[in-house]
Amino acid sequence: MANDLPNGYRPSEDEPFMNERQREYFRRKLTAWKDEILREARETIQNLQSEATPNADLADRAATEAERQLELRTRDRQRKLISKIDEALTRLEDGSYGFCEETGEPISLKRLDARPIATLSIEAQERHERRERVYRDD
Repeated sequence: MANDLPNGYRPSEDEPFMNERQREYFRRKLTAWKDEILREARETIQNLQSEATPNADLADRAATEAERQLELRTRDRQRKLISKIDEALTRLEDGSYGFCEETGEPISLKRLDARPIATLSIEAQERHERRERVYRDD
């Protein structure tokens, strides 16, 4: 049954939370996201390698270097995101996916669909962000 998701299937509050269909839905969503990031990373590497010709013009060289730095920062963010996707896939396997790390309560399907790597419910995330702001403002 896990691999037989109907076309257009969306997790619903009307079914048991994190049933086999929902887990398969999120597994596919996370895997597709990871594959897309890896494809973009390969393209970035190819672009960086193909731009290896030095520019004679100083302004062109500076612009190229700035673009390279931006691409490398983006790649670093993507690397961290892949790590979070892998952690979410592990949680899918061990049965903890979809449950708030802080409260143990289910994270809303709407939130998981929008941010499949979420580990906190909206309420717990808001509390976390308020605490961060308080400490940051000190």
